[in-house]
Amino acid sequence: MSNSSSIRHFLLLALADTRQLQLLHFCLLLGVSLAALLGNGLIISAVACGHHLHMPMFFFLLNLAISDLGFICTTVPKAMHNSLWDTSTISYTGCAAQVFLFVFFISAEFSLLTIMCYDRYVSIHKPLHYGTLLGSRACAHMAAAAWASAFLYALMHTANTFSLPLCHGNALGQFFCEIPQILKLSCSKSHLRELGLIVVGVSLGFGCFVFIVFSYVQIFRAVLRIPSEQGWHKAFSTCLPHLAVVSLFLSTAFFAYLKPHSISSPSLDLALSVLYSVVPPALNPLIYSLRNQEFKSAVWRLMNGCFQKH
Repeated sequence: MSNSSSIRHFLLLALADTRQLQLLHFCLLLGVSLAALLGNGLIISAVACGHHLHMPMFFFLLNLAISDLGFICTTVPKAMHNSLWDTSTISYTGCAAQVFLFVFFISAEFSLLTIMCYDRYVSIHKPLHYGTLLGSRACAHMAAAAWASAFLYALMHTANTFSLPLCHGNALGQFFCEIPQILKLSCSKSHLRELGLIVVGVSLGFGCFVFIVFSYVQIFRAVLRIPSEQGWHKAFSTCLPHLAVVSLFLSTAFFAYLKPHSISSPSLDLALSVLYSVVPPALNPLIYSLRNQEFKSAVWRLMNGCFQKH
């Protein structure tokens, strides 16, 4: 029997069994990471440097890009390291840091996605009150509330999870440190308290999803009243991909955490975790910004300015 005080490292689930597949996974993760870094980096640079983009929509988009960068940098670099060097270990403190950052960024992501839907809802249904409801101070307060609540929620999860005694070894059935996998190693009934926190988090996430769906229903109803087909196309081409990624993000996360044990398997858990932890940060820049003509113009001006300096 071992407890948490004697555990110095955890064993993560390998992405592949053979060396060739490990190197293939490394290359795939490297490509996705570079795409996420490039896309989100362009968003941050363009919004920070482009004064005409200092609007609520782009302000929240900048916050979302920061969240996506932190999200993918929390899990992917360690997975790439393990695939490249054919290892599966992570230190106890490294695992705790990964749990904290993962919960922090995923919570901030949910909050920011909900706020962005509120921004679009107000811009369509209450355009005359847009400046009042989404002024600079209100936007700063909403963003600060999203980050602060995510920090507190992640701190509670991490402190509670790593205070549990662990007596079922140190092997985790996931390629990164995930709370449900750590709870499986616990031999204490106090893990029910952590399960309660997870239920609260899932409920809040589902509430965000319901709000997003409700907002888009109202947005679509307003868009359908637009007589111009060009206006329809512009609105639907922006909203539908956003809603699709949010649905993928939430549905895979919910299914990963709430699926019955009878259908659970390491390969299924691995596939689901990749879908909600690796794919969205790389797709979000494409969906939220590259389809926006104003943002694309700002990116071209930024790139042209860099080329002229060189």
